[in-house]
Amino acid sequence: MDRQVGGEVSDGPVVGLQTVVLQMEGLSCSCEAQLVEKKVRSLAGIGSADADGISQQLKVSYDPALTNIQDIIRSVAETGVNASLVKKTKVRSTWWREKQQLALFGTAVLILVAVGIRFLSDAPMLAVNIIYVLAVVVGVFYPARKALIALRNLTPTIHLLMLIGAGGAMALGMWQESAILIFVYSLGDVLESYAVDKARGALRSLADLVPKEALVRRGENQVTIAVEDIGVGDVVIVRPGERIPMDGKVAVGSSYVDQAAVTGESIPARKEAGDEVFAGTMNQNGSLEIEVDRPASETMLSKIICSVEEAQAKKTSYQRFSDAFGKYYTPAMFVLGVLVAVIPPLFFAQPWHPFLLRGLVVFVVSCSCGLALSVPVAVVASMANAARHGTLFKGGAYIETVSHLRAIAFDKTGTLTIGRPEVTDIRAFGSMTEDELLRMVGVIESRSAHPIAAAIVRRAREEESLDAIAVDAFEETSGLGISAVVGGRGYLVGNPRLQEESGVEISAEIRAAIAGLEDEGKTVVVVAREKSIVGLVAVADKVRPGAKDALERLQRAGVRTIMLSGDNELCARAVAAQVGVDEYHAQLLPTDKVELLKKLRDKYRLVGMVGDGINDAPAMAVSDVGIAMGAAGTDIAVEAGDVVLMSDDLEKVGYLRELSSRAARAIKQNIAISMANVAFMVVMALLGYLGLVTGLLLNEGSALFVILNALRLLGWRGNLVPVPSSMSGDELVPAADS
Repeated sequence: MDRQVGGEVSDGPVVGLQTVVLQMEGLSCSCEAQLVEKKVRSLAGIGSADADGISQQLKVSYDPALTNIQDIIRSVAETGVNASLVKKTKVRSTWWREKQQLALFGTAVLILVAVGIRFLSDAPMLAVNIIYVLAVVVGVFYPARKALIALRNLTPTIHLLMLIGAGGAMALGMWQESAILIFVYSLGDVLESYAVDKARGALRSLADLVPKEALVRRGENQVTIAVEDIGVGDVVIVRPGERIPMDGKVAVGSSYVDQAAVTGESIPARKEAGDEVFAGTMNQNGSLEIEVDRPASETMLSKIICSVEEAQAKKTSYQRFSDAFGKYYTPAMFVLGVLVAVIPPLFFAQPWHPFLLRGLVVFVVSCSCGLALSVPVAVVASMANAARHGTLFKGGAYIETVSHLRAIAFDKTGTLTIGRPEVTDIRAFGSMTEDELLRMVGVIESRSAHPIAAAIVRRAREEESLDAIAVDAFEETSGLGISAVVGGRGYLVGNPRLQEESGVEISAEIRAAIAGLEDEGKTVVVVAREKSIVGLVAVADKVRPGAKDALERLQRAGVRTIMLSGDNELCARAVAAQVGVDEYHAQLLPTDKVELLKKLRDKYRLVGMVGDGINDAPAMAVSDVGIAMGAAGTDIAVEAGDVVLMSDDLEKVGYLRELSSRAARAIKQNIAISMANVAFMVVMALLGYLGLVTGLLLNEGSALFVILNALRLLGWRGNLVPVPSSMSGDELVPAADS
């Protein structure tokens, strides 16, 4: 299937169909979304149509031979909603410039005037009722327009039920009740729209972090231009206290940069020449010149926002239930109201007036978007909270799944550990000193590309022990080590097996030293000069700061933690002991990890997998939720996981599970309260114990309660503990790759 987002089409699996994502203006309620879907699906050549009121997007698959985008846009317009390919930025305005809010304010004033005249003067009821009619006329325009569109499309919606209720009240001579109905419903409509916009605005605020203009170096000049006009290769100048406008690499200067907007790290990271920086982050104390490496539309922050918006299409079971319930709820209430109004008078000789009133009350108590909105608002609020802390859910369904995970598997290298080996011990024997040993091994290893060699060379450079000495007869044997001639003397640098196969004798004392280091989970490099051992160099990886605390947090929540590693048993056991996992599995090939994940799913039912998002992709795909970490700046990693951690902070795994649990709890509360309130009001209406105004107040109060309950998720922090961006730590683990 071809997919088109923002006007771009890409290939997909269904031949002949294309998919377009349209931006809709004025869509907020699920009943309106259903009306749009029904209208679009009536066109020839439409494969599917899915409208979402929170993201205000319509995703349509269509056959271009039978219809086109303009036909789809015109069809949407017939429902009273404006659709376009271009995403428009809504400019916030004061309330007196919003026509619907002005109408609401005018209705309230007229109702107060009518009430004041009624109780403070002897004005005739006719004059008072005329004012109530004026209040209805002023306030009814916007909801009535939506109701008439629904009627024209033969689709019963909440707006239509409200209009029938208000019209029926006027027909029964209940002028005051009709005016109050219009006012309370319109007030609820405005407040519900505000709630939806609040959740949606939490995502828009991320986009607002990027400045609109930037100072760019052009030759000898510095010019200020719009960020959209900045090209790849341009050099952007960012002064202290300014936000970085584009993704790129530091060309000149150094500074601390607050990256919380992208990675969620609260501690600023030091950036120097060659380091990567992201749009929307804050330059703190130094001036930076940044070479742009991607256009404004492809920055990491833009991808975060797009990922969250697109994720809303993958709905939770709660959302699917809410959508299915709303699909049948409104028509059922319409039929029930009609039956209550006409059956008793027609077939049981009951008076018309009280049963017409009861039917109207049934219409009124069902006039709310509360149940439909409470679930998606909670989902979007959760996504917005996660995005602001540098984490991404790739779908609402994963918010639900994460809360139910009973076990989480962690890759070792690059996840529980930093993934970069470092020299931990240097032991020299005979006449050679430790400095001489490091200098000689560093010179020899500088010819190798092995990760352990790189660790030794880094240490030699840090100690300023790396000299430009000629190395002759260099030969590297995979899996064993290196032989070389330096200064006319032959050296062997590698594992004990290399020494033994080359005839080097290893004394009992040296073997004991090697065994002691290996028992600590370190990889030992043995150095021999002319058949005699002159030293040992031990290399190990570092446990990621906060890894142990992060695992303990999950274990306290009842989640079993499992480590997967390609290392040997000794190395894996050392890491497992340091980080405190419940179980570990060693010597696993990538295919072994996939099979193990399948077994873990059979055992624990729901299992997550945390990895670097690249090498661990097969295992992550088998898990119920794949969590990719450390993805900032890595496009592949952003695509790999169902949930993405932009930073290397493992504490975010526990935070995400707690956020997911809170979201699920809020959704369950909202559904239970909404359905209980509807059931109570319908029963009371059928028994004649509920009036029009009282019913509407209860209904709107319930709707606002569940929406505000969902919006609480925007401010939840979850006691996140910041991890220093330098990632320094003292715990060491084996250097072998997993």
